[in-house]
Amino acid sequence: MNQNVTVLKKLPLFLGINEKEIDVLLKDMGSRVRSYDKGNFIFYAGDEVHALGIVLHGSVHIIQEDYWGNRNILAYIPAGGMFAEAFASLPDARSAVDVMAVEKSEVLFINLRYILGGHTMLTESQKTLAANLLAVLAGKNLVLTEKIRYMSQRSTRQKLMAYLSHEARKRGKDTFSIEFNRQQLADFLSVDRSAMSAELGRMKRDGLIDYNKETFTLFHS
Repeated sequence: MNQNVTVLKKLPLFLGINEKEIDVLLKDMGSRVRSYDKGNFIFYAGDEVHALGIVLHGSVHIIQEDYWGNRNILAYIPAGGMFAEAFASLPDARSAVDVMAVEKSEVLFINLRYILGGHTMLTESQKTLAANLLAVLAGKNLVLTEKIRYMSQRSTRQKLMAYLSHEARKRGKDTFSIEFNRQQLADFLSVDRSAMSAELGRMKRDGLIDYNKETFTLFHS
């Protein structure tokens, strides 16, 4: 677990906790590591969730599908990212989403019941982890709020402009690469891929953007 601890100490969840304490926490909370091939589902909507997941290597998508198989990508979780923390924090919670490996991935699972169950007095490192978890959940809520802002836009162009503008501001530059291919971006924004590609072409002709695959450049009007 030592190699994983070196990675974990850099994550917001373990802020202020030293490597030795992290190792103890992982053992106390029954942590385990699982590997997934590209396209494998880590869990499905309706599954009981007892542990949060931390992507050690690879990346995953948080997905929502309707009865007919129409897919909406809710979030992209890269290496170092965390998922299912909200479900894992609640007793007997079931996932409302699917989680799928985008590529060959390795995930560390941590059971939060040990520190959130209220059955024992918490150590200082456990209290720190619990406080960090609250901050992470608040941060995820801000990300969800931003996603809602994209979705509330009426047209495909407005959705694209809201998303690309946010990505440019987040990176602090006009040229940047996104985490999605065209189909994934369409799924993320809940728009038709063909209509989105056509709109991107119009935005390029209108002098708003330029792009090459997943790399975009935004121009001031």
